[in-house]
Amino acid sequence: MAREGLFSSIATALPSARVLDLYAGTGALGIEALSRGAGHATFVERNPAANRTIAQNLERTRLSDRAQVVRADVLDLLSRDDKRGAPFDLVLADPPYDGPEEQVLAAARLLTSGWLAGHRWTVVLTRGTRSSMPVIPVDWRVARRLEYGDTLVLVFREV
Repeated sequence: MAREGLFSSIATALPSARVLDLYAGTGALGIEALSRGAGHATFVERNPAANRTIAQNLERTRLSDRAQVVRADVLDLLSRDDKRGAPFDLVLADPPYDGPEEQVLAAARLLTSGWLAGHRWTVVLTRGTRSSMPVIPVDWRVARRLEYGDTLVLVFREV
């Protein structure tokens, strides 16, 4: 239900979008974006077993040709000078709910340093409903706030 609501909320951002799926896990969010018309997705996950799962899921869905799987820590990747694949139109970030809020803020700040397209970008952040509202960059606005059980989905857009 949460995924359906999320993708209904961002449907206009999907056609031909370049997607960055951070904390990708199984790749479900990025794969959903590809299946709904995104042009390319880059999946970032540091866990090798999860990366294998993402690759298998991309093969099963026949979407491998429009995807790249990167084994890296999100903050390390976003800190690099080499912003391969950027700029991105859509960022899907589903960090662990028990992770430090400082990491969420750091990732958001790093995204503003050349990772986002200069036009109509969208950043989706999922958090636990018990999490505090993250402090976000000043040029972001909350376009949608969705709650599904213990999941909070925040959709940000450029001001």
